[in-house]
Amino acid sequence: MSSFRAQKMAKKKQEILRSAAAVLIEKGYQGTTMEEIAAKLLMTKGSMYYYFKNKDDLLYQCHLMIMEICLDGIENVIDSDLTPVEKVRSAIKEHILLATSEKSMFMALSKPNHNFSDDQLKEVLKLRKSYSQYFDRIIHEGIDKQVFNHVDVRMVRLIILGALNWIQEWYDQNGPQSAEEISEAYASYLLKMLLVDKK
Repeated sequence: MSSFRAQKMAKKKQEILRSAAAVLIEKGYQGTTMEEIAAKLLMTKGSMYYYFKNKDDLLYQCHLMIMEICLDGIENVIDSDLTPVEKVRSAIKEHILLATSEKSMFMALSKPNHNFSDDQLKEVLKLRKSYSQYFDRIIHEGIDKQVFNHVDVRMVRLIILGALNWIQEWYDQNGPQSAEEISEAYASYLLKMLLVDKK
């Protein structure tokens, strides 16, 4: 398969996943069939099965897609020349801007699902753990460079990620603050847990 055709198929698959995630959130995972998803996307059921084995596979692919985007983003932050403070700020902002622009995908991701095979569940949990560990690395770097307090790294990371993931419950794109303004506020407030008091 040519590189161009492969890219086109990958792009098409991403578009399907985004739209399918929106249908799953709207109707609920258990209450939605592949036929309904296909109909909503103006596709045949056969076309859906060309990309995904079944509904569980579709949800699994949603997880993989959004986790890959998350990991790419935070790896770029980790590998940058930014200070630990700037890295935390960037990681928080990147997470929020992605979560608000890909709201349906993130909501599909946040729903615990018992339909994965053991191997799929293992892979999803491994990706989530990798993402969490990147936050730990940045916090440890800040402690080592004495710009962050000697905090309980795991606890602070849980607080940060818990706060970031809760955005799905209340974010409204028509609300009084833009995603960019929210990301700035979150970064400023959450960093206060870490920053060494200069007084």
